[in-house]
Amino acid sequence: MSEFVKIYEENPNQKEIDKVVKILKNGGLIIYPTDTVYGLGCDITNTKAVEKIAKMKGVKLEKANFSFICNDLSHLSDYVKQIDSPTFKLLKRALPGPYTFILPGSNNLPKAFKKRKTVGIRIPDNNIIRAIVENLGNPIVSTSIRDDDDILEYTTDPELIFEKWSNLVDVVIDGGYGDNYASTVIDLTTSEPEVIREGKGSLDIL
Repeated sequence: MSEFVKIYEENPNQKEIDKVVKILKNGGLIIYPTDTVYGLGCDITNTKAVEKIAKMKGVKLEKANFSFICNDLSHLSDYVKQIDSPTFKLLKRALPGPYTFILPGSNNLPKAFKKRKTVGIRIPDNNIIRAIVENLGNPIVSTSIRDDDDILEYTTDPELIFEKWSNLVDVVIDGGYGDNYASTVIDLTTSEPEVIREGKGSLDIL
């Protein structure tokens, strides 16, 4: 049975943040709030945990479209090949915010992602998850949790999420109601930015 932890976005409690970070470091899975839908994540450096998430989603790890949640742009150089100045300016303009940017992956990606040519980078405008990533010291791998029915409904109520996922993850963070719009996904690996999925993030940034 997982833990249900209440954390307030205006003022994330350090003790609760530390508790979540410890779970991540031990290979645990967490469900957490973002500026869009609730996400399911684990420590990027823990291959076993990453494999567990892929299995839960029913996808092969090498085919999984997981994004990396960072707390700021400083992690980029670890996982992303050199990007040009206009690309960097666009990222600076849009982040933190409800976007996932697909960027060319570097050679020092964590073991589970070694074969990747591209990575999805996300810096949510949410203090809870950014504080967790900052305290963890590296990004977390993330995927959204969505209901299994055909209508792509995202569960927004943390208590309902806990009911459904409590046997599958180690902690569910209650950060208040989530949104039911996913992030806008923009591919920056080609000469022109390409919108892969229009979500919560406005396209005015392009």
